[in-house]
Amino acid sequence: MTYKKAAKVIYRSGEDEAVRLICLISKRLRLSKKEISELKRKIQVLEGRLSKNSRNSHKPPSLDGLNKPKPKSLRKKTERKTGGQKGHKGHTLKMVKHPDNIKVYSVVQCKNCGCLLKDEPSQGIKNRQVFDIPPVQIEVTEHQAEIKKCPLCNHRNNAEFPKEVKAPVQYGSQLNSIITYLKIYQLLPYKRTCELLYDLFNVNLSQGTIATITKSCSDIIQKPLERIMDCLIKSDVNHFDETGCRVKGALHWMHVASNPKFTYIGVHQKRGKEAIDDIGILPRFKGRAIHDAFKPYFRYDGLHGLCNAHHLRELTYIHEQEGHQWAKQMKDCLMDIKRAVEQASQTSNQLPQHEAHAFETLYQLILEAGCYKNPPPESNSKGKNTRGRSKKTKARNLLERLLLRKEETLAFMHDFNVPFDNNQAERDFRMVKVQQKISGTFRSEKGAENFCRIRSYISTAKKNSVNPIGVLSDAIADKPFMPILYRVPE
Repeated sequence: MTYKKAAKVIYRSGEDEAVRLICLISKRLRLSKKEISELKRKIQVLEGRLSKNSRNSHKPPSLDGLNKPKPKSLRKKTERKTGGQKGHKGHTLKMVKHPDNIKVYSVVQCKNCGCLLKDEPSQGIKNRQVFDIPPVQIEVTEHQAEIKKCPLCNHRNNAEFPKEVKAPVQYGSQLNSIITYLKIYQLLPYKRTCELLYDLFNVNLSQGTIATITKSCSDIIQKPLERIMDCLIKSDVNHFDETGCRVKGALHWMHVASNPKFTYIGVHQKRGKEAIDDIGILPRFKGRAIHDAFKPYFRYDGLHGLCNAHHLRELTYIHEQEGHQWAKQMKDCLMDIKRAVEQASQTSNQLPQHEAHAFETLYQLILEAGCYKNPPPESNSKGKNTRGRSKKTKARNLLERLLLRKEETLAFMHDFNVPFDNNQAERDFRMVKVQQKISGTFRSEKGAENFCRIRSYISTAKKNSVNPIGVLSDAIADKPFMPILYRVPE
């Protein structure tokens, strides 16, 4: 019904009917305004989702698609040219004093007159060295255990084979370690691993054999993994994070606990407290836990520190997409504190008290200004058409987190051993996501567990400057690498 027709109906009706129609129309108009407001809110939410990318949210770069955002680094430009700087120690191929092989090229005759020079003494040499890999081929070693009969008691005595020689015919620890390294660390699929082994070593293995080798290696490294967990529990600062993965097509979660020296990755069906308790590192850890403010982490005792890289991405979104000026000011504030800490850490272990106090005051003033611009939503009335709490905006949620978790956010400013972000955990997880892109899913829970165990062992070895293929070979030979927690004396 149009407004003109409604007006005619009201005019022709009696007083009571007119009042009833006016109330009905006004009620309908109110509902329309509410519907329009709800539609506007939904449009804003959808536009916000479309505008999110890896630079202003937690989305990984792989989800940016072809429409990738232009890179905007938080680092300020300097006047230095690209490449190595003056005083930088370069690395280049250098000659060795004792080469493995020497080839001598003699002068047979004079290039000018053709005189034979074969018997003439040499007056010097020019040398050049070529670094290359010799042809690789499988070497078969036969182990023979003697059998002797005692002349006194006629007892038959057999010599003992080494522990690693367990079957009449088997592959050795060096080849097994290369197979495990290629499959777990370099993330080659089973088929390509078989192809590479055949092309390089002329070894024809089945995919089932490779799976058996990796499973055997996972079982062997139980003690080193227990040592890694113990070292993480006794460390002062650890990073924690979790990421989704597919196991037999179902959603599972991989959890990481790590620091610059140790890595432990576990897989679980759950994401929250149940999984964290089952893995067992954070419940016994009494140091400072760095994470991305996932709520279950705060349920454990000890100190906490928040990832400011996550904060910077959220602040970027709020500033660029929603136009909040306080978000840009907070970004600049956090980056200024980071630069001040990096500069002060070269000569001291803390910021000057007046400088730290000035940063804290600025931090608080920015948040108060932001809260003034973003008040909390009005509480819903208890009408029949409304229920639950009013939804807070993204800006308001971030403001409340930065206020409530001020100590955890600025922990890196007061303790230089606390990192600015949680990038250590994300770096340890990066190849796990690559594995998911390659394979899509783990075929079994045991396969996912083996992957995490071996990955943890290799990552810890590399962090301690130990060759990964060497430690795998030693583990298969029953001489596993056992990491040690070093503490700098105060």
